[in-house]
Amino acid sequence: MAEYQNIFTQVQVAGPPEMGMDGNGKIAAERTKGASMSKLAGWIGNAQLGPIYLGPFGLVSLATGFAWFFIVGMSFWAQAGYSPGVFMRDLFWFALEPPAPEYGLGFAPLNEGGWWLISSFFLLVSVIAWWIRTYLRAEELGMGKHVAWAFASAIWLFLVLGLFRPILMGSWSEAVPYGIFPHLDWTNLFSITYGNLFYNPFHALSIVFLYGSALLFAMHGATILAVSRFGGEREIEQIVDRGTASERAALFWRWTMGFNATMEGIHRWAWWFAVLTTLTGGIGILLTGTVVDNWFGWAVEHGYAR
Repeated sequence: MAEYQNIFTQVQVAGPPEMGMDGNGKIAAERTKGASMSKLAGWIGNAQLGPIYLGPFGLVSLATGFAWFFIVGMSFWAQAGYSPGVFMRDLFWFALEPPAPEYGLGFAPLNEGGWWLISSFFLLVSVIAWWIRTYLRAEELGMGKHVAWAFASAIWLFLVLGLFRPILMGSWSEAVPYGIFPHLDWTNLFSITYGNLFYNPFHALSIVFLYGSALLFAMHGATILAVSRFGGEREIEQIVDRGTASERAALFWRWTMGFNATMEGIHRWAWWFAVLTTLTGGIGILLTGTVVDNWFGWAVEHGYAR
């Protein structure tokens, strides 16, 4: 009989840390030497922390990311009147706004959007540098670039919101402010301004892929956990040499749905659904205001709104 285990009762095997490939003797010296095990992290994933490799692009990304965080944080701190109590109370309401419409694509005074422009430049450099680091790490390890291209899809939406669309609209004021609730307020106003974003077909596709991603990942995660007592978590071995775990998982889905993806194919399904969430979302945002001024009117014209 297989012993029943769940996330709280599973046995965590902790041996000597795995330090990874040495990249022909070059990478090992550039990574941190330390690695440790975490009992808490072991509940949800691999318990090993480290070693970490940053490299030049990682350092650039961290430095410029900190610059963005510092500028935004100091803006919020100033808005709080340098009061810790006010800062903590109103943190979710503070905003670093982009320049007003009258500045167009020009550089605004620091306190009228200039700090937003400077911080956005640092954020852009940070994100792109981190993407380059992701791509190069995969290349060094002989991996496919699937993670980098999935990340690029998210960056596409980020660039549409803060760079591409404002340039096409001719004003930095079209970009998203930094701040929790101001960000949400911008989204709500954006939808109202352009006739309800729910009538944007690319927004609809983005939601389909978002919900589809959640469903697919939940289905796959639940299936593998359900057959982990039979070694289902060793997915690579299961792909090339199917055992009782894969057979049971496949049989379960054929019984309940009439169809099952393969151990490799389910990851392609999940990858595409996740990537298409931000890809279609970015297309929908980019068309808003540049091609379509009122999505409800567009939907009426094309026969699926009354």
